[in-house]
Amino acid sequence: MNAVPDFHPLADRMRPHSLADFVGQEHILGKDKPLRQAIEQGRLHSMVFWGPPGTGKTTLARIIANTCDAQFLTISAVLSGVKDIRAAIDKAQQYRELYDRDTVLFIDEAHRFNKSQQDAFLPFVENGTVTFIGATTENPSFELNNALLSRVRVYVLKTIEADAMEAIIQRALEDKESGLGNQPLSISDTARRKLAEIADGDARRALNLLEIASDLSESAQIDEELLNEVLSGAAFRRFDKGGEAFYDQISALHKSVRGSSPDAALYWFARMLDGGCDPLYIARRLVRMASEDIGNADPRGLRLALDAWETQERLGTPEGELAIAQAIVYLACAAKSNAVYKAYQTAMASARQHGSKEVPLHLRNAPTRLMKDLDYGKDYRYAHNEPEAYAAGESYFPEGMAEEHYYHPVERGLEIKIAEKLAHLRELDKQAKKRK
Repeated sequence: MNAVPDFHPLADRMRPHSLADFVGQEHILGKDKPLRQAIEQGRLHSMVFWGPPGTGKTTLARIIANTCDAQFLTISAVLSGVKDIRAAIDKAQQYRELYDRDTVLFIDEAHRFNKSQQDAFLPFVENGTVTFIGATTENPSFELNNALLSRVRVYVLKTIEADAMEAIIQRALEDKESGLGNQPLSISDTARRKLAEIADGDARRALNLLEIASDLSESAQIDEELLNEVLSGAAFRRFDKGGEAFYDQISALHKSVRGSSPDAALYWFARMLDGGCDPLYIARRLVRMASEDIGNADPRGLRLALDAWETQERLGTPEGELAIAQAIVYLACAAKSNAVYKAYQTAMASARQHGSKEVPLHLRNAPTRLMKDLDYGKDYRYAHNEPEAYAAGESYFPEGMAEEHYYHPVERGLEIKIAEKLAHLRELDKQAKKRK
């Protein structure tokens, strides 16, 4: 491993320089995997590394350039523009003319590049002036244009498991050239495991925390007490309020409620809060869940979701969060029905299909004499004056449109009773139509 000056952060000094030292990502770098074979054989191709922070995207790009004996140029999409791209392309062209060697153009935070910036280097990816390697924490299919995506291969990097993270921590403690091996430091097994878990799959975070702990240690021992001091007051769970992790986690919460798993639903709720999610956002989503997945099987769910929302608005944290947790558990345990959701979708499609059919005269409002003279409201049957408060045989659809049934209650919860009532009313309709 090449030595890095001591003033560099530990995470930078411990950056692997070969595939042999690289930890994790066995699903793409394991023996006989296509990417590993391409790297070892020096076969460059443009690619995008998509994964959470601290999983080795930049490091892997550097290893590829080194292994393939290519020039490594890096640009940050946050700080660079078209001018910087053109300068990098010029440098790559000069390098090819002087040394007849390839250039890897690594673009960090590639999802931050707009369309014009992506278009600026696309021709040079096509003609082989540069091999493009992008790193992104966001879904490339949403952030990169189709022309660029069609010319690259996307590799998904996963969070580093706790066992592998412990190995990274231990290596940093033992490495005398680039790590902390020249210091009389040791770490307890429980502290190492806790540090590996709290890093949340991010090797950079683990090494940064380890470096802080080593600076604070007065006894050359890193134990749980010292680690708690380092971790105090900090939130370490990965959560991007506008990124894919946000939508993945709210999706997991919603599907846990739908799947009647109160424990999993509470877990995702806690994960999101721990990462900084606004509780009011979750409260609003609960209202949607109550209508979409519980519906009339248990109408109390909607009221409880609204109450939790109001409690959060009135009381804030932590009282409001407990009310939201109560609503989550109730909705997860409630009888499930998406009958109203499906009925609404079908009714909307039907309304669009049939166009602007007029309201039948007997269903129209008649507040003026002119409207009454035009037969607005004529022959309307007031349901409350009918047997069972139901005007059997009456149609409420537009003229010329056959009656349709959108709502089909499920055999769960209150909808069992609703289904029985609807079946009874439809039987009354049949009898009324026979009498006509």
